[in-house]
Amino acid sequence: MKRSLIGVSLLCIGAATLLSSCQSNNVGVSNATGWDYNDPRLGGFDVPNYPGQQTGPGLTFVEGGRFTMGQTEEDLTMERNNQPRTVSVSSFYMDETEVANVHYREYLYWLSRSYGADYPAVVVKALPDTTVWRRSLSYNEPLVKIYLRHASYGQYPVVGVNWYQANEFCKWRSDRVNEYILIKNGFLKRNPNQVNEEVFTTEGYSAGQYLGNPGRGQKRDLDPNGAGKRNITMSDGYLLPEYRLPTEAEWEYAALGLIGNNPEPATKRRRGEEVITDRNIYPWGNATDIRYGLRNSYQGEFLANFRRGKGDMMGVAGGLNDNADITAPVRSYQPNAYGLYNMAGNVSEWVFDTYRPNSSEDVNDFNPARGNVYDAQARVAEDFSVEERDSLGNIPRRGMTAEELTAREQFDGNSPDLRDYMDGDSASLYTYNYGNNTLISNEAKVYKGASWNDRAYWMSPGTRRFMQGRQSSAMIGFRCAVNRMGSPDGVNSNRPGNSFGRPSSRNTRRR
Repeated sequence: MKRSLIGVSLLCIGAATLLSSCQSNNVGVSNATGWDYNDPRLGGFDVPNYPGQQTGPGLTFVEGGRFTMGQTEEDLTMERNNQPRTVSVSSFYMDETEVANVHYREYLYWLSRSYGADYPAVVVKALPDTTVWRRSLSYNEPLVKIYLRHASYGQYPVVGVNWYQANEFCKWRSDRVNEYILIKNGFLKRNPNQVNEEVFTTEGYSAGQYLGNPGRGQKRDLDPNGAGKRNITMSDGYLLPEYRLPTEAEWEYAALGLIGNNPEPATKRRRGEEVITDRNIYPWGNATDIRYGLRNSYQGEFLANFRRGKGDMMGVAGGLNDNADITAPVRSYQPNAYGLYNMAGNVSEWVFDTYRPNSSEDVNDFNPARGNVYDAQARVAEDFSVEERDSLGNIPRRGMTAEELTAREQFDGNSPDLRDYMDGDSASLYTYNYGNNTLISNEAKVYKGASWNDRAYWMSPGTRRFMQGRQSSAMIGFRCAVNRMGSPDGVNSNRPGNSFGRPSSRNTRRR
């Protein structure tokens, strides 16, 4: 399992995981044409000597696979909204912890420094709703004023963030991580004075629209007709894919931590068994108990932060059961088999999916998700160049047109918005007539897991609830995920598939 340490700053801590990719002018010959790669005399087609995807700051590797998605406990709410079914999830990376207040304050600070003078509305739009702590007949006013800002709560999970704000944080984090990779590798110099349309974005940089302060190690342009130096692109292997919210299937899969139930997981020396011994109810294993069971100094301690019963948030003085009245620091309690903290309790978490109660019916069984709204790659000007960045430094985007949709025969539906595709709705029955007979709409987003204010039932990863995407709560936070590119295992990062005959393959057996 690859893992990097999360720290106070996304930009400073964890930089050691962003190791340099190799620049090589000797990576071989094309099997298609016989031409040498990286040779300016033959056109200069640039192919890097790629060592494999690196683990970004704050992330841990989650090896994908097949699992039974859906409820693991009795359906006490009788909603029948998560019937068990078998699906497969690709490997991915996920934050070891929930996003903490200090991380979100870093985001707000950057927005204020970059946009605050000319576009203060951008900063205001990103602010969490701290009034989510207010409850009738409760005195929570101190939390309204200090929970987000005070140093005492720096490592506590951020709350009051709605689904859209969480997505914007993910986008910002992607750009800051990639910018720092370029700085560490000498392609860019530090530039703390970025404002407005001159800020770094990964997309703008890759399109050649952000030059910044080029570093001494800027990439050589091997094109004989090129400019001599060029910006890094995705094909060079340095830039990471975007941080994003995990899908519901990814979150549930990661929370269950079923790799811990494999009697012999794969390593560099062994193949691994294709079997899971038991089905977990909670993230910490197949036990149904919510307390630590081994006979040692930890025996009897709660394994998560949740409400034990009516009026019991933390036990009694001198014997606090979970040692937290509201939230707890993001690295509290025991991580699961993937090294993920608080996948049950502390705060519930936003995921990517739009909510429908019938999500288990007619669902894609590979990387299932509901909520895709497809954009074209980028808006293109009349001369086929990418349009100039807007006043905030972002490249304009647009939805796919009807002509683009009809040109793709494999596309499902006739709209780029697939949030309500095959959801059982009927125009004549008004099944999802929001505000009249249901609270379900295309704005209804799934959140998973129990919070500090929930009973143990909701700690089972198979449970699911929803809330409107522009609403927020003192019980909901989030964490980010990143796609795994290439090989799905963490053993042989550049050798996907079973490679018979390769001496270095993990399937080579001694005879």
